[in-house]
Amino acid sequence: MAKKRKVIFSVQEPCGRTLSFLCSIMTQVKPSSSFSSQFRLVRIIPLTFLLLTTISSFSQVLRKRTVRLMGSRFDITIVAGDSLSAEHYIDTVIGEVTRIENLISDWIPASQVSQVNSNAGIRPVKVDPEVFELTRRGIRFSEITNGAFDISFAAMDRIWKFDGSMTAMPTPEAIKNSVAKVGYKNIVLDSVNSTIFLRLEGMKIGFGALGEGYAADRCRSLMISKGVQAGIVNGSGDMNTWGKQPDGSDWQIGLTNPFRKDKLFAVIPLKEGAVVTSGSYEKFVEFNGVRYAHIINPATGYPATGLSSVTVFGPEAEMANGFSTSLMVLGKEKGLALLAGYPAYSCLMFTDKGKIVTSKNLEIRKHRPHR
Repeated sequence: MAKKRKVIFSVQEPCGRTLSFLCSIMTQVKPSSSFSSQFRLVRIIPLTFLLLTTISSFSQVLRKRTVRLMGSRFDITIVAGDSLSAEHYIDTVIGEVTRIENLISDWIPASQVSQVNSNAGIRPVKVDPEVFELTRRGIRFSEITNGAFDISFAAMDRIWKFDGSMTAMPTPEAIKNSVAKVGYKNIVLDSVNSTIFLRLEGMKIGFGALGEGYAADRCRSLMISKGVQAGIVNGSGDMNTWGKQPDGSDWQIGLTNPFRKDKLFAVIPLKEGAVVTSGSYEKFVEFNGVRYAHIINPATGYPATGLSSVTVFGPEAEMANGFSTSLMVLGKEKGLALLAGYPAYSCLMFTDKGKIVTSKNLEIRKHRPHR
């Protein structure tokens, strides 16, 4: 007789991010538990993702591996006809993420993005079409958010501290100076020669979590092109799914309220889509009764206020990532107004006061667990 048990495992990332996975495992004889950070420094996931899976005696097998890529945790889940094939496809995903990291990481001196940064104010740098298009999409996102999102955030001075060491607000002058080299309008693209030029010396571009979202999207497309019918690529919380579980059921993504982490808030089925959360629940400072998030507005240098977390659902992790960060900066009203122009995407927000807000196209009530 089959036995069913639940396994919960939660990992605390160095940046304060908590990633949890809740798996229901079906076994016939013996239970099995073989389950082999817009600003990297300031991005966490206060709204915990719970991946609900059922593993059973079906013709397909599910294999999962956790690795460290792009400076963050990646959880790769593949459904295939046999274990050997599944592990091979996981290796392929790891290879693809590593390839992308070597192109766009601003921490790797030899990467094309690092070369662009080191030549800021000096000369344009020729880059691969992939890097050029990713940069162009990043600038486009900066335009539609009016600078709430900005890929030149990498040049920002880290004057805000969210480790408990801050005892006073930075001065307005210090805040203004911290973003003096930030500004997407000073990024010059030459599509004919495929070059990127940063006008100001000391400018930098960086993709951070946006790059993780892109990597997750790219890996999903790669796996589908190879005939892999189902899987999940979770790049530091930028989760991308396709297909179904081995038993034919949809992937189930559980969400918890950042103010009540002890129970599930909602369970969302995902067939082929992405879910991304940005938030400030665990990293913030408070001065004069105002709560300042660790996510900084790149246009002003001031931290975001008003929202504790934003979760965005949509077809692509890269776009969802840009929206989740931007909505944190824009706030509830402006954020909802922006997202309304992109009906393929929806969002769930928690305000600093714990109020629940959703976009009009997300019916969260039907996904709430029965009480």
